[in-house]
Amino acid sequence: MSDISDDRYDDHDDHDDHDGHDGQDGHDGHDGRDESGGVQADGIRIPVGPAGDTDPAEALPYGGDDDEVKRVEAALYARIGEQSPEHRLTATRRAVELLGDPHLAYPVIHLTGTNGKTSTARMAESIVRAHGLRTGLMTSPHLVSIRERIVIDGEPIAADRFVENWDDITPILEMTDQELTDRGELPLTFFEALTVLALACFAEAPVDVAVIEVGMGGEWDSTNVVQSQVQVFTPIAIDHAKQLGNTVAEIARTKSGIIKPSSSVVSSAQTAEALTELQRAAELTESTLAVEGDAFRVVDVTPAVGGQLITVQGVAGRYDDLFLPLFGQHQAHNAAVAIAAVESFLGRGSQPLDEDVLSEGLAGATSPGRLQPIATGPTLVVDAAHNPHGARALAEALPVAFPSGHVVGVVGILGDKDARGFVRALKDTVATFVVTQPPGDRALDADEFARIVVDEVGEDRVVVEPSLPAALQEARDLADEADAEDAMVLVAGSIVMVGKVMDLVHAEGGAK
Repeated sequence: MSDISDDRYDDHDDHDDHDGHDGQDGHDGHDGRDESGGVQADGIRIPVGPAGDTDPAEALPYGGDDDEVKRVEAALYARIGEQSPEHRLTATRRAVELLGDPHLAYPVIHLTGTNGKTSTARMAESIVRAHGLRTGLMTSPHLVSIRERIVIDGEPIAADRFVENWDDITPILEMTDQELTDRGELPLTFFEALTVLALACFAEAPVDVAVIEVGMGGEWDSTNVVQSQVQVFTPIAIDHAKQLGNTVAEIARTKSGIIKPSSSVVSSAQTAEALTELQRAAELTESTLAVEGDAFRVVDVTPAVGGQLITVQGVAGRYDDLFLPLFGQHQAHNAAVAIAAVESFLGRGSQPLDEDVLSEGLAGATSPGRLQPIATGPTLVVDAAHNPHGARALAEALPVAFPSGHVVGVVGILGDKDARGFVRALKDTVATFVVTQPPGDRALDADEFARIVVDEVGEDRVVVEPSLPAALQEARDLADEADAEDAMVLVAGSIVMVGKVMDLVHAEGGAK
C-alpha cells in the first residue's frame, strides 16, 4: 500500500479488460437469516444472493466452470476482442444463415442504451417468465462466468449445453471465417461468435421469447440480425465515443438502427437530441414510440427493506405498490421501462398486465453488481457504474439505500472512460478514495488515476493501492477505523473489477 504522498506519479500505459454488466452477491455467513431470506446485520438487511435470490449458487456459477467451459471461453477469447467490434452485420448474418436462421424461431425484445440496459433486460425477462413463457436472456459482459451471458429460464445456461452448442456450431463458424478471409475480411469476432452461440442456444432450448441486450451501439451490432418485435432504449449518453461518436445525437442515431418496421419502440426519458433521433427512426419505420414521461411514468417511489415500493403508470395500466428488490430511483425508472416493454410485447400496449403476475415477476428480478450489498462488518456494496452518468445515479441512490456517515470508495477505471467525470460525480458521496486498478490490459494505471482523483478531491482523501485485494482490505480497515456511524465500503468504476471483488468475497466465505 502506498500513501498519496509517495513519489509515484509518472504516466503509465493503459491496460485492458472487458467492460459491461452483471454479477452476484454474498454475505459473511455469521448472521442469522431473517424470515424473508435475508441476513440481519447491524440493522441492515443483506439479501442472500443477487437482490434477494435465495439460491445464489444457481444464480451465479462462482468458480463453477469446468475445463470444457474454459475450452470454449478460450476459443472465443482467441478471436478479436469485443471492445474492437467490426461495423458490419454481414458476417453474423452469414453464420446464422448457414445454421438455418435459429434467431427466427422465437420473438425478441431488443435493448440498447448507455446505462441501465442489463438491469432493464433482466427485469423484462423476469416479468415475461412470470407469465409462463420460457425465456432466453443475453447480456454482456459477465462478472464471474461466461455462462452468465446466456440465460435460459432465469438461470445461466448449463455447462454441458453451453459446450455442446458450441461444438455444434463450430464448423459453421469456421466455414464463415473462411468465407470472410477469402474476401479479405476479418474472421468472426468474439462478440459475433458469442451472438451466434446465444441465438443457437435459445433455439435449441427452445425458448418462447428472447430478451437480447446490444453489445455496443445498435445499427451494426451483431445482435441486430434479430427480427425483434419490441425495441427498448435506456438512457443514452456519451460512452464508447471512439466507436459510436462524440455527440449524444450521433450515438442515438447509431442505437436507433435496431428499430424494425412496424414495431413497438419503448424509451426511457431522453435528452432532446437523443429523442429527436428516436422519433425520426420510429417515423421512418412506421413504428409506435412510447416515451417515459409521456406514455408511461414512475408515479411514486418509497424505500423499503431490501429494495423499494414503486407505483408505475404503464402504457396500458396503472400498477400500485410493486416491490422491486433493487436499490436506487434509477432502478425504479428501469422497472417502468421494463413494464412498458412487456406491455408492448404481450398486448401491443393495449392490455394491462395482470398485477399479481407482474408483482411476482418484478419481485423476482435481479441485477447483480448494481448497488448490491455483498458482505457485512463493514457493509460492502458493489456497483457497476463506470461512467459519469452511472456514477451520478449511484451518488443519488447510495445514501438512500445505505445511509452512512463515512463511505470509503474502492475505485478503478478503464483507460478509455471519463475518469474525471466519474470522480466528480462521486466526490460528495465518497469520503475516502482507495484508488486501484481493474484486472486486464485496458485498466487505467492506479497512479495515473490517483493523480486525477487528487486533483478533484485533494490528496488528504486519497490512498493508492494498485493491488485490488490489498485495496479492498485497506478500504475495510479504513471503514473500521472511521469515527462515524455505519461506515461502509463501496466498490465502483469497472464492472470487471466488481466481478473480481465478488469473487474475492465469495472465496473468503462471503457468499453461502
